[in-house]
Amino acid sequence: MNNYRYQVGGTLTSDSPSYVERKADVELYHALKQGDFCYILSCRQMGKSSLMVKTKHRLQQEGFRCATVDMTNIGCDNITPEQWYKGVAGDLWLGFQLLGKVNLKTWWQEKKDISLVQKLSHFISQVLLAQFPNERLFIFIDEIDSILNLDFPVDDFFSLIRFCYNQRAINPEYNRITFAIFGVATPSDLILYRNHTTPFNIGKAIEVNGFTFEEAQPLALGLNIQGNHAQKVLQEILSWTQGQPFLTQKLCRLLVNLSKDDLGRKLKIPPGTEEFWIENVVRSHIIEKWESQDEPEHLRTIRDRILRNEQFAARLLGIYQQILQGIKVPVDDSREQVELLLSGLVIKKQGFLKIKNRIYEEVFNLEWVGKKLANLRPYYESFNAWVASKQEDESRLLRGQALIDAQTWANGKSLSNLDYRFLAASEELDRREMQQALEAERAKEVEARLAEEQKRLAQQRRSSRIVALLLLGMTIKLAISIVWGMSLLQKIDALQSRLRCNQIEHQGSVKTICN
Repeated sequence: MNNYRYQVGGTLTSDSPSYVERKADVELYHALKQGDFCYILSCRQMGKSSLMVKTKHRLQQEGFRCATVDMTNIGCDNITPEQWYKGVAGDLWLGFQLLGKVNLKTWWQEKKDISLVQKLSHFISQVLLAQFPNERLFIFIDEIDSILNLDFPVDDFFSLIRFCYNQRAINPEYNRITFAIFGVATPSDLILYRNHTTPFNIGKAIEVNGFTFEEAQPLALGLNIQGNHAQKVLQEILSWTQGQPFLTQKLCRLLVNLSKDDLGRKLKIPPGTEEFWIENVVRSHIIEKWESQDEPEHLRTIRDRILRNEQFAARLLGIYQQILQGIKVPVDDSREQVELLLSGLVIKKQGFLKIKNRIYEEVFNLEWVGKKLANLRPYYESFNAWVASKQEDESRLLRGQALIDAQTWANGKSLSNLDYRFLAASEELDRREMQQALEAERAKEVEARLAEEQKRLAQQRRSSRIVALLLLGMTIKLAISIVWGMSLLQKIDALQSRLRCNQIEHQGSVKTICN
């Protein structure tokens, strides 16, 4: 088909031959026809805007009036609430072709005494419904996630959508107006204050998935390959992309461009070589040096979404790393899992998170995750070694200042469960080793005191021996002194006795001489 063109990125026109109708097309069309408020919220480049354009065109072909409000057109920087609400009204005014019928500037000025959301409400009831009596009106709101960058909340806007739905029971005119919202967000992201009325709990969520083989049949028409085996080629393409719209269109266009020689003639892909041929194209033109080949940007969008918030990046990578390692990660709708899903890298499947396709798995592989985590985690090598040991090798855990640094880094961040287990195990080991060190220090102190006491006792014993020896010496001296004294006394007594005897003898001699 010479006029067949694959479109890589951007919104496909309603008559594009490469548009692929999916289950979501049928669900959205029928839900809107039934008057349901619908919302299509998923990751980027899943064909949401193309789905919107196609559905809008189909409804218009049936005679219904439709208008689109593109939130990126209204803006989110340096804008006031007044400008924002008036911008929404302006897009509706233009979309429903009211130029020349309603002077929006005058009308808006006349409503200056009421709130902004009430102005928009009156615009819907007094202008739109009044201008198109007995006609159904469909309002498509695209790029709704742009409101996340506003400096003020617009919860009242969603309350207005809910109000229009509730008014149907009171005023049947509101049955003629139906809303559909498209964007990259979750309902909880869009409503800032939880006490505000939300339309999402009465709306219908439309899920957009990758192309199935049956749905993707229109793409086979443009492959322009010699030989009647375009179906096999398409099957091999989907084996790499799992029907992701952007990648599928890109790979189809690559194959068409590469399957021509310099003269524009078709090159033949021999039957049976489709798998080899397509793998070669995927690796050489998408996976290898992907950051420089990623035009229009797709893979870098996923990378930036995961790494944009340092508070969550480590946990997102940690969860994704587990999936890569074959660990089953049950769906729990946590903030981190929601972010992974909105990045487009993973999908929900049978209650678990799975990598969306082979291209993502090859580009964002374990080596890539490891490098990014190494840049984020100050303890990456120790952590990996600990995990590799089945969380048993305590020598890999952090201690002392390294643990303090890791805890400081982790403060305020959302980490993986393994990170928290690693830090908890490190803290427990550090506490245990500190306790052991403290006990060892106490034992050392006790030993030192015991040694000092033993030294004191030994000194005391030496002193006692010296005292005993001194006492013994003194006792001996005293004994000698006593013996010597007694001997001296005896000599004195003997001497005194001789003196007395001599005196007596002398007295006797004198008496004799006198006689």
